Amino acid sequence: MTQTDAALRQKAIEAASAVVDPEIPVLTIADLGVLRDVVVEGGHVRVDITPTYSGCPAMNMIAVEIDLALSRAGIADKEIRTVLAPAWTTDWMTEEGRRKLHEYGIAPPQPGSGRRALFGKDVVTCPRCGSNDTSLLAEFGSTSCKALWRCESCREPFDYFKCH
Repeated sequence: MTQTDAALRQKAIEAASAVVDPEIPVLTIADLGVLRDVVVEGGHVRVDITPTYSGCPAMNMIAVEIDLALSRAGIADKEIRTVLAPAWTTDWMTEEGRRKLHEYGIAPPQPGSGRRALFGKDVVTCPRCGSNDTSLLAEFGSTSCKALWRCESCREPFDYFKCH
């Protein structure tokens, strides 16, 4: 990679990393781990993104927002590519992203729980009062990547970002 391509890659990473998830606007796509890679070859920028779910309706909007962010950064020769394999996992979320989810009122997945989601049930902690006395109300919450839970202590419903 040339020095020019390396500088362009860094510029593209900074622009793409700032794009927020349209369904959870406190998170960037970098926080979520949706931003997979930025490749620069001969001045051409390719941004790879992976959806949290293969049918995630937010991906089209994310691709548009990345394109706009790159344009605002002065990058004209670009492509945004959706990569489905390997499948996204909550293990790719950053600690900062988990913290932001919790502060927003969504119970974040526990670190390291994504790959073992099929083998057991994680403890879901209420993001409001911190209780582990919680129960599942519905497999799908406000979006398909979240489930609806209720805290039995404070009786408040809350979204839980599902592990997978």
